[in-house]
Amino acid sequence: MIAGIPVEFILFALTLLGVAVLHQHNLPIALAGLTVICAYKWLALDYALGAHFLREWMLVLNLLGLLLGFAILAKHFEDSGVPDLMPRILPDDWKGGFVLLLLVALMSTFLDNIAAAILGGVVARKVFSGRVSVGYLAAIVAASNAGGAGSVVGDTTTTMMWIAGVPAPHVADAFIASGVALLVVGVFASRAQHRHQPIQADPRPGAQLDAEELGILGVVVLTRVLVAALIIGGAVAGNVLVDFPALGAWIAVLIGGLFHPIPWAEAKNAWKGALFLIALVLAASLMPVAALPLAGWHTTLGLGFVSAVFDNIPLTALALKQGGYDWGMLAFAVGYGGSMIWFGSSAGVAICNGFPEAKNTWQWLRQGWFVPLGYVLGFFVLLALLGWHPDALKATGS
Repeated sequence: MIAGIPVEFILFALTLLGVAVLHQHNLPIALAGLTVICAYKWLALDYALGAHFLREWMLVLNLLGLLLGFAILAKHFEDSGVPDLMPRILPDDWKGGFVLLLLVALMSTFLDNIAAAILGGVVARKVFSGRVSVGYLAAIVAASNAGGAGSVVGDTTTTMMWIAGVPAPHVADAFIASGVALLVVGVFASRAQHRHQPIQADPRPGAQLDAEELGILGVVVLTRVLVAALIIGGAVAGNVLVDFPALGAWIAVLIGGLFHPIPWAEAKNAWKGALFLIALVLAASLMPVAALPLAGWHTTLGLGFVSAVFDNIPLTALALKQGGYDWGMLAFAVGYGGSMIWFGSSAGVAICNGFPEAKNTWQWLRQGWFVPLGYVLGFFVLLALLGWHPDALKATGS
C-alpha cells in the first residue's frame, strides 16, 4: 500500500487518467495499464492470474460479441434506408433531436443498450448531416442507459438482478429516475444540438427503404424475445443465452448472412474499441474490492458516480452478494451512471467507434454537463417519491 491505498487502485487511477488526458492513445494506455497491474499482482502478491481470467472469460466474450455484432447490425440498419427516411418522422426543430433520444431510450428497454446507442448514432449522423456534437452523443448514451436501467432485458446488470431473484417490477422503479434524467438530458442536449446543426427537414431525394436490410434487424428483437421467454421457462438453453447475451446479436448476423452479405469490415472497425473496453474491464476486475459499503441510498448514489469509471458488472455482483439494496435505485445508479464519461459504459465505447471525437473526455464532460445533472435529479426524485426500500432478496455471499 501507498499512504493506505492499495497499489492496484493507484495503477488503475493512473490508467484512467492517461485514457482521459491522452484519448488519442487510449488503447495502448489501457493495455499498458492492464499489463502493469497484472505484473504487480503476479510478482508482488503471487496472485493466481490464470484462475482469475478463467473466471472472466464469459464477460470478455459477451463484450466482444456485443460490440462487434451490433456494429455489423448497425451497418445493415444504415444501408436499409431507414435513417434517411427519419426526417419524415422527426419534428423539424430541436424537438426532433429530443424525439430521437426518446426513441433510443425506448429501444433500449427491449434491445441491448449497446445496440440502441449505436443505432441512435447512425440516425443522428443522417438527420444532422454528419455534424453531431459530442454533447448530443453523450445524450444518446445516457438515453440508451436510461432506457435499459428499468428493464430486465435492457442491460446486463438488470438481467443479473433478475436471475438472482429480484422481481422485474422492483427493477422497473428505475424508470421513474430514468424518465426525469431523460427529460433533463433531452431538453438541454437537443437545444444545444439544434444550435450546432439543425435537423434535416426532409429526406434526401431518392431515399428508399430496403426491406431486406430491415428484416435482419428484426431478428435481433426476436432473439431477445426468445431469450426472455427461455428465462421465464427456466430452460437450460435459456440460462445459456442469458449468460451470453451476445448470442442474440450473432444469431441475427448469421441469419442475415443467408440473405445479404455480412459487412465484416464493420467488425474490423470496431475491434479496437472492444479491446479497449475489455482491457479496462479486466483491469477493474483485478481491484481488491471484496465488499461494498453498507447498503443505503447514500452508498447507491455514490455507486452511480463510481460506475462512470469502474465497470458496473462487478459492482452489481458485489451488491447482489451483500443484499439489502433497493434494486430499482441501484439499477438506475449503476446503469445510468456510466454515461457520465465515454468509457464508463459499453454503450459509450460503442458509439465512440463511429465518432472518434467523442473520446475527448474533457469535451464529453464540458458539452455533456447535463448528464450528471440528470443523474442527480433523477435519483432524488425517485428517492422522494418511493423512498429507500431495500429488497427482501437475501445476500448470496457466504
